[in-house]
Amino acid sequence: MIKLVVDGRELKVEEGTVLLDACLDQGICIPHLCHLKGTEEPHASCRLCFVEIEGMGKPLPSCTVKVRDAMVMKTDTPGVRELQISALRFLLSVHDVDCAHCPANKKCALQNMARCLHVGLKAKGLEACLKEPRVVEDHPLIDYYPNRCVLCARCVRICLARNGLPQMTFAKRGFVTVVSFYGATASSSCRDCLGCIEVYPVGALVLREKDSA
Repeated sequence: MIKLVVDGRELKVEEGTVLLDACLDQGICIPHLCHLKGTEEPHASCRLCFVEIEGMGKPLPSCTVKVRDAMVMKTDTPGVRELQISALRFLLSVHDVDCAHCPANKKCALQNMARCLHVGLKAKGLEACLKEPRVVEDHPLIDYYPNRCVLCARCVRICLARNGLPQMTFAKRGFVTVVSFYGATASSSCRDCLGCIEVYPVGALVLREKDSA
């Protein structure tokens, strides 16, 4: 075990632990979307889990850092919060904020982040940019809601990890980027897996009701 200090609080953790995991395991709030605990390489695409580490010149994504003895870090400096709030506001500008009708309501990563950062779920000052169609039914079992999607790639990565050959990927670019399904059939491993739904941090992937029995 090694010791590190987070926001003035001393923690004892296993050497080699990812810094983000060490903090989350201790109940310390660090906004994040793309991180999957236990994966070999950090994805670091959501640009949310920034922290300031003593001796480093700029904030770093905590999912890319392994703990070291006597490390001192802060999670809630003005610089860190500015980066996180900016990233969250951008996500909300392309997000259909309709929590009451979303299956992820009250267990949604965006709701948790807004609570942690003390901000609302409306992207004030940014024009909403939503996609069409609102629901994609290309998959035989799963409905995909592009305007709930945060493009975290968790679904793609878990599909690859469990099945060796993912049946989903990203398509298009920029504001119109979506998750696209290919090769998925009702008789495939999808029915017995559904890992993409399990790991998704918001309600963008939903098991179709008629297939949920």
